[in-house]
Amino acid sequence: MKLLRVGPAGAERPALLDQDGTLRDLSALTPDIDGPLLADTDALTRIRTAAADSTLPALDPADLRVGPPLGRIGKIVCIGLNYHDHARETGAAVPEEPILFMKAPDTVVGPDDTVLVPRGSLKTDWEVELAVVIGRELRYAADETEALAAVAGYAVSHDVSERAFQIERGGQWDKGKNCETFNPLGPWLVTADEIPDPQALGLRLWVNGDLKQDGTTAEQIFPVAEVVRYVSQFMTLYPGDVINTGTPAGVALGRPEPKPYLRAGDVVELEIDGLGHQRQTLKDA
Repeated sequence: MKLLRVGPAGAERPALLDQDGTLRDLSALTPDIDGPLLADTDALTRIRTAAADSTLPALDPADLRVGPPLGRIGKIVCIGLNYHDHARETGAAVPEEPILFMKAPDTVVGPDDTVLVPRGSLKTDWEVELAVVIGRELRYAADETEALAAVAGYAVSHDVSERAFQIERGGQWDKGKNCETFNPLGPWLVTADEIPDPQALGLRLWVNGDLKQDGTTAEQIFPVAEVVRYVSQFMTLYPGDVINTGTPAGVALGRPEPKPYLRAGDVVELEIDGLGHQRQTLKDA
């Protein structure tokens, strides 16, 4: 299933994109697309049945904003330097264990919402990423099979980063990762049954029409199952938590000087096979 949330920011309603591409209203079956829904197998079965029967009311997508596909996100765990080609382009050593950092849930915006260039920023960068959405509580996963069983689905994530704040301003990475609007998510939460192999997905990103990133999750140093298993050794994962699994080569940070960092007026588009397309215009904060 392709689950999504539509409507004004803060007042989105749950919806589904059916196999015919028709947008369907889920409001009669669930109040939201969130952790409690993803953990409720009976509710998900009812939604699947209604979708198959085409009994859900259709929505007119014209002028209808698409919001983040997941509401009330618990936490966002991010994996740094998780692609072999990205490590090569930045000259970094391949990490022996996954590098973890956090983004605040309030960085999340819709897939086509405006992204704000922070005040004082000269090095705002792009990063297309595969997001993993957790659907059941997971702690100390014994193996990758148990870890994957906790995955509810996947989404496109844009891990926008301010490199000077991240690298040059001291401390950890938080300052460069948690600026307002720095995590567009969606358009869809695609349930795990539609993505049989998360290590076989193409990821692409364009800036002003120029292709900047063209990678594949096959390049991940730590694959999705291992990432989920590993994270569960250090923190409990709950339904509605999100893991951003890293970005492939092609970011501004890895390019020759002068590095083409983002500015107000730039347009960024990104997509992942089977997970949909995003488009953001940047403005000054």
